[in-house]
Amino acid sequence: MSPAGGDLPAGVPADLPAIPDDRPVLIAGPTASGKSALALAIAESLGGVVVNADASQVYGCWRVITARPSAEEEARAPHALYGHVDWRQTYSAGQWLREITPLIAAFRAGQGPRPIVTGGTGLYFRTLTEGMAEIPPTSPEIRAEADALDLDTMIEALDAATAGRIDLRNRARVQRAWEVLRATGRGLADWQDDTPPPLLPLDRAVPIVMDAGRDWLEARIRRRFDAMLDAGALDEVRAMRGDYDPALPAFKAIGVPELVALLDGAIPLDAARERASISTRQFAKRQRTWFRARMGDWHRYDPAA
Repeated sequence: MSPAGGDLPAGVPADLPAIPDDRPVLIAGPTASGKSALALAIAESLGGVVVNADASQVYGCWRVITARPSAEEEARAPHALYGHVDWRQTYSAGQWLREITPLIAAFRAGQGPRPIVTGGTGLYFRTLTEGMAEIPPTSPEIRAEADALDLDTMIEALDAATAGRIDLRNRARVQRAWEVLRATGRGLADWQDDTPPPLLPLDRAVPIVMDAGRDWLEARIRRRFDAMLDAGALDEVRAMRGDYDPALPAFKAIGVPELVALLDGAIPLDAARERASISTRQFAKRQRTWFRARMGDWHRYDPAA
């Protein structure tokens, strides 16, 4: 166990909280904030498996463009839930929760390494530490029916409790609520109110959120995209160009649409670099806002300090 008041092992920042032997570690934070490096340092120093909690890094077609740990980094400590999903598939927080469950269970039973869960998808951490409603999956037929409806029509069909709880300007959220009601006959709010206990309550983990300053983070974002290009991001996107479908979640990873436009001759390299950097900064801003609003009980760690 890391001592509460003494030095942590070499390679682990000294201003982190104590990490007891019986606690998984959670490391959330915006893109480019150094989450993966911190998780790897803890895994190497204290032992554990680095578990992905990033929605883009689950796809096997991407490594460089999503800043997935390199093969060399994966060789330094066990890693899980990285690159295991086919690009044709959608992937949900519910699927992620089901896949991390045996890792948490094995650790609790003393039969597996400590999970060190790291990523920037806040919903994954929320389902893990707050629970998730067990809503039956939506059929392709109902999804197609919803796709054909306009936003106002779906809003009018929602139950009052759900309509008062979601962002009615967000079509994806409204459509999800409409699909749940259509498929189950119960409103999304009703399902959420029946949420079972969480798999990993926050007080049974060591929760850390990277709280980097904006200027420091933006400088890293600019440098990182150039590093991705040097590491082969363009070749990675070129290999998938023939299958590119902007409607699929796998192809929404930041940098992919920009590099596709570059490959198609629609924009020059400088424009692709600038667009990707802007998209990444905007995404990081949304992440920082979400984490600050939802993770007030987490230990805040400034990687620039």
